[in-house]
Amino acid sequence: MEHHGGLMLRDALLMLGFALVAVLTFRRAGLGATLGYLVAGALLGPEVFGLVGGAEEMAVVAELGIVMLLFVVGLELSPARLWRMKHLIFGLGLTQVVACGLAVTATVLALAGYTLEAALAIGLPLGLSSTAQVLPMLQTAGRLRTPFGEKAFGILLFQDLSIIPLITIVTAMSRDPAAEEGPGGWMLALMTVGAILGLIVAGRVIIRPLFRLIGGLGERELFVVAALFTVLASATLMQALGLSAALGAFIAGVMLADTPYRHELEADIEPFRSILLGLFFIAVGMMLDLGAVAANPLFVIGFAILLIVVKTALIFGLGLLSKMRWRAALALGLLLSQGGEFAFVLYTTAQQALLIEQETASIFGAIVTLSMAATPFLMIATRRIRQEPKDEDETREEPQNEGAAAIVIGYGRFGQGVAQTLMNGGVSVTVVDKKAEQIDIAEEFGSKVYFGDGTRMDMLRQAGADQSQLIMFCADEVPDAELIENIHEAFPDAAIYVRGFDRRSVIELAKSPVEYVVRELYESAVAMGRMALEKIGVSQEEIDKAERDYREHDKDRLDVQIDKGDIYAAKEMTRERQQKLRGET
Repeated sequence: MEHHGGLMLRDALLMLGFALVAVLTFRRAGLGATLGYLVAGALLGPEVFGLVGGAEEMAVVAELGIVMLLFVVGLELSPARLWRMKHLIFGLGLTQVVACGLAVTATVLALAGYTLEAALAIGLPLGLSSTAQVLPMLQTAGRLRTPFGEKAFGILLFQDLSIIPLITIVTAMSRDPAAEEGPGGWMLALMTVGAILGLIVAGRVIIRPLFRLIGGLGERELFVVAALFTVLASATLMQALGLSAALGAFIAGVMLADTPYRHELEADIEPFRSILLGLFFIAVGMMLDLGAVAANPLFVIGFAILLIVVKTALIFGLGLLSKMRWRAALALGLLLSQGGEFAFVLYTTAQQALLIEQETASIFGAIVTLSMAATPFLMIATRRIRQEPKDEDETREEPQNEGAAAIVIGYGRFGQGVAQTLMNGGVSVTVVDKKAEQIDIAEEFGSKVYFGDGTRMDMLRQAGADQSQLIMFCADEVPDAELIENIHEAFPDAAIYVRGFDRRSVIELAKSPVEYVVRELYESAVAMGRMALEKIGVSQEEIDKAERDYREHDKDRLDVQIDKGDIYAAKEMTRERQQKLRGET
């Protein structure tokens, strides 16, 4: 027993160590954590170093990660949210899953010679994309909340929903003699509906009151226990009826999605989900038959390319039908062209149903892995095609002299607020930005942004700076004093405002003809401080005095720093001020 415990510790150490290195490496390369776990598993498994055994037993435990994942997906899908996005999810999403799944199934039938059942078990999962890879890419690019991002998210959302019917389809086609002794198709469907309704009723009558009681007690540990109990009880009930355990977890998540405890539940389940899901992919990597992959390299590479081409073409066409511009539709197709992590789940189910062999699961698992690895490189390689041509100043509309009272340079999160505030005040505004992607995003929201470099004199003149009252620099790059001097000399009637980064920006531009330098976070920090004082019961008079004292002290420090031209010039003032506030002498 002691020896066995030592082996378990050693195996756990090796798995965590390999996973840590692999996931960090793949994350830094922009390839996603899933690929990192798969590679770590392959290295640990018998095909490479053979450091850890028992992948099959580990996969059984690790499948709890899939159960947890489906619970979290359910938590994200409150009935109100599903209804609000119904056209996008159940229109574009449903069409994509059906079209891509059937097209890939037909491709498998034509090229690989499998039976119809096996081809469906292989092809339908390949119609799904990688939520774990695509969502971080959208977030990093700042496009998740844009119309383009909403379309991608809607498709991914339906793909997450479709895992349940796909598992049911694969299970219904099972060749396992034990499965044949179970209920027939119609009976299985009726049992599924009955079990779902039973879980919903249990959620209303038992689970919600239980969480309300625990919430009143304020016991965090008890909340974690109740969350895990809910997930496992729902999954166990469905499994006992011969249905999908993942379906039970999903329904449990949906019935708790519109409760006040959703975020708390998600936070409690997330560590278990992440660890177990990572363990699942490590187990899949360990079970990959690399010999079978090595024996069919041309098939693996060729089918991965074919998968990407077929899915890109179909999603591109669906994007055009949904009235997307062709560049955005192409970007959507490429972004969702890979296979996804749910394919590994479904291939495990298909193996258990005796529809495919482990060798087949390994080959198509490698195809999924290769297609996922290709996505970031495809997005980089096609950037010029998906976006406007490189010579953008010839293809995009440049600013015109429309007599606007204000020119706003930079339309990021800061510039948007400035421009919209001015327009709400009845001031005519010309907005200029040199980032093509930012212009595209603004147009998707109905905003007119011109392409151009707002630090160039000819561009400012073309935008009407000689007739403007305000020139406002709102981009990340802070213009230097020499540029401000030149702009003021060229357009003396325009007041120049600059978005600075910190007090260094104020010091550097203090002696230039700039009207005002706004420190980026200064006002928001003061506002948050005021709200915090108000929350803890400080009177309005004392809050106003605290703000006034802080601003006066800050201005006095800044005056000294500007006079000396050195940010460290007022160190003693800061030290004395802190001592005074602490009541020290």
